[in-house]
Amino acid sequence: MNKIATYLNEHILGEATGSKEMRRRFSRDGSILTVTPELIVFPRSTSDIRKVTRFTWQLAEKGHPLAVTARGAGGDTTGAAIGKGVVVDTSAHMNAIFNIVNRDKLIHVQPGILVETVLETLRWQGLTLRDYPNDTCHTTIGGMIANGSFGETGAVGDAIEKLEVVLANGDILETGRVSKHDVNKKLGLQTFEGEIYRKISGLLEDHADIVDQLNQDERPDNFGYKAIGWIKQKDGSLDLTPLFIGSQGTLGIISEAVLRTEFYAEDSTAAVIVADSGEHARDLADQIKRLEPTVLTITDAELYNRAKSYGKKFTLLGDGDAKGSVLYVEFKDFSDRIRKKKIKKLHKLSDKLGFSIVDTNSHDYDDFSQIRHVTSSLTRLAEDTKVTLPIIDGAYIADDRREECLSQIAALGEKLNIELPMVINANTGIVTCYPIMHLHSVSDKQKIFRLLNEYAAVVKQCGGTFVADGAEGRLKSHAAWSTAEPAYAELFTKVREIFDPFNTMNPGVKQKDDVRTLVSQLRSSYDTTDFVA
Repeated sequence: MNKIATYLNEHILGEATGSKEMRRRFSRDGSILTVTPELIVFPRSTSDIRKVTRFTWQLAEKGHPLAVTARGAGGDTTGAAIGKGVVVDTSAHMNAIFNIVNRDKLIHVQPGILVETVLETLRWQGLTLRDYPNDTCHTTIGGMIANGSFGETGAVGDAIEKLEVVLANGDILETGRVSKHDVNKKLGLQTFEGEIYRKISGLLEDHADIVDQLNQDERPDNFGYKAIGWIKQKDGSLDLTPLFIGSQGTLGIISEAVLRTEFYAEDSTAAVIVADSGEHARDLADQIKRLEPTVLTITDAELYNRAKSYGKKFTLLGDGDAKGSVLYVEFKDFSDRIRKKKIKKLHKLSDKLGFSIVDTNSHDYDDFSQIRHVTSSLTRLAEDTKVTLPIIDGAYIADDRREECLSQIAALGEKLNIELPMVINANTGIVTCYPIMHLHSVSDKQKIFRLLNEYAAVVKQCGGTFVADGAEGRLKSHAAWSTAEPAYAELFTKVREIFDPFNTMNPGVKQKDDVRTLVSQLRSSYDTTDFVA
């Protein structure tokens, strides 16, 4: 493999290395899995990525496939940022902002730039991203798109104008809405791009009924390539952008992105409400949603008690153990008058039910921020034996099936003897559980995949989606594909074969993996010291 590193270093502007220590460093991401790569490449340009993928394509053509895994900051919790072959790390050099067009509210960036850097830069222009992940770990723009992340109010993919993607053979594909006339032109191209358009068009025709079903399904879902249902309009135009959102580098490597932005609201008003039970908190949240809050989360009090056990103090919650659930509400309307009006209505709703409420009109905003980000604090504070494993995060549960689903999740926790305190984003329906399990424990290792499989089944049975915020990666692949409709699984497999005929683009990710393989990839201990922001 050192010969390959030497060869690549002769042909790229960036660096390629197969050093033992670097390979060990890149064998982990934010997940509980570990896979050691053979080579790490730090590209300095799109041309470098093209040369790497063209090289691996040529090897595959000769019967020597070498996997390629795209990686940003490495915080992915599903094992999608690790792989056996070549890891392409865009965060080292490909982290520039090319342009901000204030008139059109667009920003043009490279994939390796951190989300927080983009946000800070945009704020100087009075702009912000419509949605962005509020993660504990650093997140790059490329990772945010490739994982199909969610923000406070919706999917980050909704803000993508267009992408530049390096395909498996090293060719470049630029996404965006293509008219029917121009689609016909692309169908005639004697290139890999032309082949993709021809095969995708054929797939849409051959599986029209299934594609129509996917098109009508409005639930957020990053499983497989469900976005194939959204790429074609009635006028015959095509836009392949949705396919790459949540694809986790399995269809190509994002090399540039243009995103739509919105005006930044500098002022905000926050409130915290303590409810005596999770059910009452969720009922109240349903009423609060009518006020259109920017942020509305319901957090089980147990998570605050965990933080208190490490010495954290939450002034707004008092000194004793918290009970029930805590609602965090934030309004970012530009009008101060509208925010005051909404807070007044919020107090009336809370007082009517007898719940205590405090807001930033009478308390320091920093105290509210501490309440909002308790799960991030737990990641940094937890002792080695009490770290929350990121294994059942990002499911979507619709409001009308929520209580039924949460009841079954609670029963699952009791059956497996695992505490499953959770945070619900009431705006989006995204649910994340925070179990404490131990990778050094044989019994807990056995429980992990049982928990994943049964949790996925419960969510599906209740009409939800297992991977809405983020995609299935490696870790959730077996559970997600095991519960998939056979017709969908067949269609998604064909989509991947069109873009990745030699299965070199992040193999094992977004595919039904063998549980034995996943068990062999489990770490012996878990921490996020390399990735915590």
